[in-house]
Parts: sequence; C-alpha cells; structure tokens
Amino acid sequence: MTLTPDSSTNRFTHLLATRPWLLADGATGSNLFDVGLMSGDAPELWNFEHPDRIANLHRGFVEAGADIILTNSFGGTRYRLKLHQAEDRVAEINLAAARIARAVADASGRDVAVAGSMGPTGEIMEPIGPLTFERARDAFAEQAKSLAEGGADVLWIETMSSVEEVQAAVAGAATAGLPIVCTLSFDTNGRTMMGISPSDFAALEKTLIPRLAACGTNCGVGASEVVACIHNLAAAAGPDVVLVAKGNCGIPQYVDGSIVYNGTPEIMAVYARMALDAGARIIGGCCGTSARHLRAMRDALDTHTVAPSPGLEAIVSELGDVSTGARAQWGGEQSRLGGAAPGANLKRGRGRRSGAAE
Repeated sequence: MTLTPDSSTNRFTHLLATRPWLLADGATGSNLFDVGLMSGDAPELWNFEHPDRIANLHRGFVEAGADIILTNSFGGTRYRLKLHQAEDRVAEINLAAARIARAVADASGRDVAVAGSMGPTGEIMEPIGPLTFERARDAFAEQAKSLAEGGADVLWIETMSSVEEVQAAVAGAATAGLPIVCTLSFDTNGRTMMGISPSDFAALEKTLIPRLAACGTNCGVGASEVVACIHNLAAAAGPDVVLVAKGNCGIPQYVDGSIVYNGTPEIMAVYARMALDAGARIIGGCCGTSARHLRAMRDALDTHTVAPSPGLEAIVSELGDVSTGARAQWGGEQSRLGGAAPGANLKRGRGRRSGAAE
C-alpha cells in the first residue's frame, strides 16, 4: 500500500512511517451530547455556534494521548447538510472544522495529525437508489478540498457500507491530494448494512485509485466484533496493508431517556491491546468513547508488548460474543449462507443486497 504524499512532508504518513502504532481519538457526537447538543441538531454547525466546545473536545483527546484527531465534519457533504438547510455552506463549515482541529493539534507541542472526517451522504446510490456516482464524487470532492484547505493532514472516510459509495468517496477525496483512510461499519452479522464482508473490502481496496493509506472498521456493535473483524480483514488484506480499528465503547443502552454505552476504561484498554495484536496499527474509539476511555487505551498500548493474534474464544471471553457471520468468516467461510443465523431468509437477503459479493 503506497503512502502519498511523501512521508517526510505529511504528518500522518510521517507518523505511520516512524511509529509502530498510532492512537486515534474517540467519539464526536456522543461527547457533544454531553455538553448540550440536542438530538436532531447538526454537530457541524457547532463549528460556528460553539467552536470552544469543539476545540475542548479535541484538546481532551490530545491530552489523553491521541496521535490523530478527527474534525467535526462527519455530516459535511451537501446531502447531509441539506437536512439543516446548510447545503450552500459546505466550504465554510468544513474549513472551520479543519481549522479548529489544526489549531489544537499545533498547540499540543508534539506531532498530532488532523484527519478530515467524511461520513456517508445518507443517500442510496445507483443502481439501487437515485444518487449517481458523479454527483456523489463531486459532493465528496467539495468537502475534501475545504478540509485540506483548513489544514487536514489526511482525509478520513468513515462508517461506509456500500461499494459504490466507497468508490465515489475515494474518487472525490483524491482531488484534494492528501492521503486517504477509509473505514466501514461491519454491523450486520459480520458485514456492512449493504452486504460487504471484511474479505470483500480487502479485495475492493486493491482496486481503488489511489490506494488507501489505511483501511479498516469503525463503529459497529461492540469491541469484540471489531477485533474479530480486524483479524478477518488482516487475513484477507495481507501484512502490507495498514489497518484501522475504531470501535464503539461497548454496547448502547437506553437509560433515563438517554443513550449510554456500557464500555468501561478497563474494557477499552483490553480492546486496544487485542486490536493491536490482531493486526491494527491505528486504534481508536467510536461512539461512547470519552477522553477517559482514550487515556486508558493509551496507557495500555504504551505498556503492551505485541503478542500473537488472539484466538476467537479469547476475544469472546474478554470482550463479549461475536456474530454468527464473524465466526463463519473466522473459519474461512465467506458466503452469507455460511454466516446465516438459523432460520435466516437468505433468498430475500440477497435481493436486498443486490450487487454485494456472495
């Protein structure tokens, strides 16, 4: 996997070239809810309304040991911003997001890379839905150029689920001339919502132009599933591919009118070590992961000696059970039939996931 631009001139690629592992940050949305963001609000508009709160979130992660912080721009394409009547503010919103993160990183006194977060459009792409490749690519390009202008070191495409949107996002991001990372959410029985398995993603990555600087998984359904996914992705991708694990902080639960995650700092520390042993070189947290969790992860990684990849039962014992699909993939079975839960209607499932690899 080629890292571009030259590692001597880009913080992200320099860090990858000189460090055995990197710690990415934790959650954006769930932490902003703790400081006043309301359900239905656009976090991206807080880059103007509450820039101090965004900077404080970044600063907390940096102080906890993050080497990479993601900008507050996950929903920064015109398609997502249209939900908030802000589709004509793509440039200024993403520029502000990158500048806030860049200022925090630069004030840290050490090398901290800024990753321009780029989430899904929220639209369904052709041939299933109406969004064309060209329009999606252009939307991602519009976002990417502003993130780059604001000081991002790398473009971080995350929480993807379809082949078509990955291809469009990478093509759009490539126009900005920065390294690109892409992570998928394998949250549906060891696959993405649109049917991609870790082995499918490994094959897809090899076809992308440009090749990714790193690829992996984020969000999902818990730390155990993420570690199993990294194992399965590593087996398919090979040793030269840089893998990313950015798992949720446990499982979401509805408590007293709010969504909370049951992962403790101790559990996230175990997850970080297991993800590293399974093959990830970039490890962070997603939904529910606070600076306190991230500090435990940093301490765990700093004191850890890399060990052989953990077995499936060790992962289950330490972090919880994994899906039927992930178990099947671990054993080498890549078809949806092999990973189906008892009683699953695979004929109907194939119809819903038209175009996905079998």
